[in-house]
Amino acid sequence: MSGTRRVLLAKPRGYCAGVDRAVVAVEKALDTHGAPVYVRKEIVHNRHVVKTLAERGAVFVDETDQVPEGAIVVFSAHGVAPSVHVQAAERGLRTIDATCPLVTKVHQEAKRFARDDYDILLVGHHGHEEVEGTAGEAPDHIQLVESAEDVASVRVRDPEKVVWLSQTTLSVDETMETVRLLRERFPSLQDPPSDDICYATQNRQVAVKAMAPRCDVVLVVGSRNSSNSKRLVEVALSAGAGASYLIDFAGEIDGEWLAGTATVGVTSGASVPEVLVRGVLDYLAEHGWTDVEEISTAEETLTFSLPRELRPRRGMQSEHARAHSYGSA
Repeated sequence: MSGTRRVLLAKPRGYCAGVDRAVVAVEKALDTHGAPVYVRKEIVHNRHVVKTLAERGAVFVDETDQVPEGAIVVFSAHGVAPSVHVQAAERGLRTIDATCPLVTKVHQEAKRFARDDYDILLVGHHGHEEVEGTAGEAPDHIQLVESAEDVASVRVRDPEKVVWLSQTTLSVDETMETVRLLRERFPSLQDPPSDDICYATQNRQVAVKAMAPRCDVVLVVGSRNSSNSKRLVEVALSAGAGASYLIDFAGEIDGEWLAGTATVGVTSGASVPEVLVRGVLDYLAEHGWTDVEEISTAEETLTFSLPRELRPRRGMQSEHARAHSYGSA
């Protein structure tokens, strides 16, 4: 079978603009202020990135009360509730807000609809940092809907004043099914002003859908606490892949997964540096999968400027375009 072995490599994959911005924000804070720089929660959900930043002097904490008074703390790409900003101010912390601008957009939507006294149905995963941050913007107006199974138990005050919002990293298909069921119950349900599921999450799912039917196995590079990475495994399986596995790096590949397979698909979540994907491709090449075909479904050009606390004072370009130690997607 060695002559027929091939790899299908999804594009887009890996780092999105929000992740790149957040990682560079921590790097820049370390360059500017020196270690330690504290980071509330994981800056992005990737073990390799967190470990590498920790080696440079980033200190990851769960809450702001673990940060020494007056120190610098970076808020992760997933966003925080207003109460966290208050707690940081009370401790005199110097904050750098690396919340992804697309998450900030959802926060603004939540505040707007709460001001207009809507019931807000937030589709997302309980306990995820992003959901906690968004819900914290309007806790009296927001109720979490985790899946289609939750729809029957939703209660609202006025069926004419209901809107749905979502976590940015969900499965597009599963979310739309949940929304369809919500709309059956509440025909006047309003949509978000624009898509809440981010462009990168959608693009990576579309690329996997295009690739998966041709794959015996799809390897998704990403950490187990990465929502968008886990969704890629689900999308691969639902789109026709024979099997799919989530791995942090090449060393986690079980050779038995590949026994008797001809075509292996490879993709990576939006918080995964390209160096980890290259490691998987090297592993596959060493085991006979040397023919690599890239399956491209979109080109991504979006970039975000650094958090305002880190921007150059005079008209200099942000450092987003520079290559940095984590590789680029």
